[in-house]
Amino acid sequence: YFFPDSVTLYIELRLKSKMENNETHIIRRILKGETALYENFLNQYGQQVFSLIARIICNQEDAEELTQDVFLKAFQHRERQREKEHDIYSIAYNTAISAARKRKFDTFAMDDTLLANISEQQVDETLNDESEEMIIKLNRAIEKLNSDERALITLFYYEEKTMNETALILGLTESNAKVKLHRIRKKIYVLIKQEEV
Repeated sequence: YFFPDSVTLYIELRLKSKMENNETHIIRRILKGETALYENFLNQYGQQVFSLIARIICNQEDAEELTQDVFLKAFQHRERQREKEHDIYSIAYNTAISAARKRKFDTFAMDDTLLANISEQQVDETLNDESEEMIIKLNRAIEKLNSDERALITLFYYEEKTMNETALILGLTESNAKVKLHRIRKKIYVLIKQEEV
């Protein structure tokens, strides 16, 4: 049995508790010096951000440094406006792509005519093979993709983002992301088959 003053106090306490866990509030507290709370964000997003960056730039040490840069950029950005989860991935993607463009990568260019002659059934049969040997070939093929292609594959397959989330992070329309994914899958198939020869 609550009295009106008790109900008000109860609601105020619940709101205060929720506010203390709110990301924006936590960020403000971190920026004011409570750096121990920084661990919350590293625990929540750190591994996924690192994995995305590492797959794009193919260098673990650089990926670790860029992951820290991403969190700094995210905090600076969050001060100005409220972000959605996909925004930290967008920051990670853009940071990794910028770093990748500064380096020279040997990527594999492919003729569109070649890709057009490959059926989805061929691609599915090859990519659905989960043997250890095929996984090794798949990883080698992915390394030969350009950084944008690796990012799309990483977000959709490894991070298990929806196609809509992947498109938002990469700054694409959902239909464009689907077309690119379709083409990348065929490109991976060709790379795997070339390795087998």
